[in-house]
Amino acid sequence: MDHSTNITYLSLEGHVELEKYRYVYFVICLTVYILILCCNVVVLSIIYTSKSLHEPMYIFIAALLCNALFLTAAFYPKLLSDFLSEKQVLSHGACLFQAFCLYTCALSEFTLLSAMAYDRYVSICKPLQYATLVKMSTVKKLLFFCWFIPSCEMATSIILTYRQLCKFKLNRIYCSTYSVAKLSCGDITVTNSYGLSALGIAVCPPVIFIIYSYVRILDVCLKNSKDFRRKALQTCLPHLIIFINFSITACFEVINNRFEGSVPHIFDMIMSVENAVIPPLLNPIVYGLKLQEIRNRIKKMIC
Repeated sequence: MDHSTNITYLSLEGHVELEKYRYVYFVICLTVYILILCCNVVVLSIIYTSKSLHEPMYIFIAALLCNALFLTAAFYPKLLSDFLSEKQVLSHGACLFQAFCLYTCALSEFTLLSAMAYDRYVSICKPLQYATLVKMSTVKKLLFFCWFIPSCEMATSIILTYRQLCKFKLNRIYCSTYSVAKLSCGDITVTNSYGLSALGIAVCPPVIFIIYSYVRILDVCLKNSKDFRRKALQTCLPHLIIFINFSITACFEVINNRFEGSVPHIFDMIMSVENAVIPPLLNPIVYGLKLQEIRNRIKKMIC
């Protein structure tokens, strides 16, 4: 704690051999961050500038890519500055704000993927009702709740976590609510219970709905022609790849949070950064390559 300013500072102790490899880490992370920005911005600009892509499916894709940019903005700038700093510290409030941003975006990813699954489900299983069920007003409401509900859940978690600290060292390279809660002086049973409950509420319904929607889509595809199946697969496969990829990386993050210290530190660090590397980099590549409308416009842009 800085007694002159009465601000509590936390030290991030999760870096591996930082003194030896700080510039290597910096170059690698900066390259990854620039790639993430470029890939996402290219797809977003194509969706924004092409009037024919101003449809619900592409709006949901744009929202997913924006969500990834928000997440990386809360992660990479601080990480890059830490690589070049003598001390890897930040204030208690800033740490909780970073945790709020990171986990709100992570939970929003699931809600956005479920909204996209709803769009595909109605488009394939109820095509005649699509214009009625998926109107622009409906899309706006879905996007609002996709960010609002996770924000409320994480705000409550941050309020429960914000208390006096007895320890000031985090064995991580970024902040998480559970890691900060373990530094507090009092009992964290309520915080821990709420965190697990909120995680279940935020993740389970979207995952169950996504699985249900794809079971129904598969059932409809099997009853239709080969050409219908090909078109359905072309629009659904990118979404399915993104969902499976993000679910796996999110599971690693939850396991990493709960069993911190039980696995080798280097493996612990790799697991902890997966969500800030793989989904933001993979999402625009998958949608850019798999969706013909976007792929054609990228080719046109390059030519």
